[in-house]
Amino acid sequence: MEILYLMIICSVSLAAIFLVIFIIGAKKGQFEDDESPAVRILFDDEVKTDKETETPKNENE
Repeated sequence: MEILYLMIICSVSLAAIFLVIFIIGAKKGQFEDDESPAVRILFDDEVKTDKETETPKNENE
């Protein structure tokens, strides 16, 4: 029966530690921008205009 009390104390302590870590992360803004990392990969390659894709000409020619 004593092991049951020990397990309850350990699980409540572990839950409290995770809650404190979550609150600290939330206050620091860790969870503010949750949409853009998932969408950013879709727009990684931007469309270049014709002006940007032209090769630079050598001034000596």
